[in-house]
Amino acid sequence: MNGTEHTAGPPKWAELLETAVTQPGVISEAYSRFHNYSMGNQMLALWQCSGRGIKLGPIGTFMHWKDAGRYVRKGEKAITLCMPVTGKRTRTETDEATGETSETEIGYMRFTYRNNWFVLAQTEGAEYQAPPIPGWDKGSALAALQISEIQFDMLDGNAQGYARKRSVAVSPLATMPQKTLFHELAHVLLGHTAEVGMSDSEGTLRSLREIEAESVALLCCESLGLPGAEFSRGYIQAWGSEIPERSAQKIFHAADQILKAGSCDARS
Repeated sequence: MNGTEHTAGPPKWAELLETAVTQPGVISEAYSRFHNYSMGNQMLALWQCSGRGIKLGPIGTFMHWKDAGRYVRKGEKAITLCMPVTGKRTRTETDEATGETSETEIGYMRFTYRNNWFVLAQTEGAEYQAPPIPGWDKGSALAALQISEIQFDMLDGNAQGYARKRSVAVSPLATMPQKTLFHELAHVLLGHTAEVGMSDSEGTLRSLREIEAESVALLCCESLGLPGAEFSRGYIQAWGSEIPERSAQKIFHAADQILKAGSCDARS
């Protein structure tokens, strides 16, 4: 999210991540209410609803609620979310040999905050049925992310899993296999394995890249109600340092990728 435009109101992504790490239940609450939106926007919506005393519920634009037969009550103030804005800019280049110039249109994306969304509690009208919370399927996620799961072949009995380039492996003896899978997927999506392979031992995680991967595992586990979130939370808090803003942005994005890639109809 390089180039994100901030207003005076919304907190930074690192602050939202800190809230997620230090307050158990916040992530699951945000995901259950706002799962149609990005993880960062889920936390941003929860932060605003909590601060303004708005009952948690589905969110949508003015037109979304109108199409659903509901109307925003007069005087209600919209909540703010971060959204991508695409555009084009012209780049002028000069040929050093001929002196001729040429222009090329280049597409770009930036992120900005907009006040366009309202919570169900801010509306009235026809009865509204919220969309079901999606389930998560490992096979679908691996296929969508173009990551393969390979056989675990390490002799180190303490290793829970590892990631190599665009492959991951989870030990058959892993104490929390789903959390370990998310952790290893995060290594790939965060770019940690682009040049070198790595292995992980749950007792020896120390570097920032391990904190980033463990943070992704926390977001995914708690969103889906899977075991392992408390282990991740305890370790991240024990690290004792603030997670950089850029790392927080990457963490939210990687968790989004994993959750959306494996999203499926929980009723099937």
